[in-house]
Amino acid sequence: MVVKVFGPAYGACPQRVLTCLVELGLEFELIPIDILSGQHKKPDFLLRQPFGQVPAIEDGDFRLFESRAIIRYYAAKCARDGGVNLYGKTLEERALVDQWLEVEVNNYNSLIYTMVLQLLVLPRMGQGTDLELVRDCKGKLEKVLDVYEERLSKSKYLAGEEFTIADVSHLPNTRFLMEEGMEDLIKGRKNVYAWWIDISSRPSWKKVMEFLI
Repeated sequence: MVVKVFGPAYGACPQRVLTCLVELGLEFELIPIDILSGQHKKPDFLLRQPFGQVPAIEDGDFRLFESRAIIRYYAAKCARDGGVNLYGKTLEERALVDQWLEVEVNNYNSLIYTMVLQLLVLPRMGQGTDLELVRDCKGKLEKVLDVYEERLSKSKYLAGEEFTIADVSHLPNTRFLMEEGMEDLIKGRKNVYAWWIDISSRPSWKKVMEFLI
């Protein structure tokens, strides 16, 4: 069964899902959604995602939205079926994966999302950038990344010695930092930078980046 992924390839959340599917060796079809024209707010898309956000997936008769819920589902399904395991082999390992997924959404993504909005989205809409808010988010993110640096001094990946969906989930937003003039936040932390070089060098991420060419 081919998984249908609805969303733009340039979006952070669709990239999270696509990378996971590639890692797991699952077939998928990317169905572009034009955010700029408001396609994600049209009635037909709202049937798949009632909040008008991307991505959403269809897998036969099964529908699911929210990128982290999607990657959790497929990681758990593949592990259960004896395929690639990106979700830990024990209850404790899975708990650590879930812990770092929660850290990502609450402590990492929230700050970077605000910076993306201020530096990229609002200017494209003809609105001004709140540079003070950007500086505040960057200062808070530095403290968050100090925690990551400490964690990654003790394990190769966030949830332990194996690459998991916790690492997958960080790829899109870390790419933003590296490409939008804030690479010092990553490069200035030895362990975080080594982790980034490792995870961004994976064939799955490179394949997803090809969608942007």
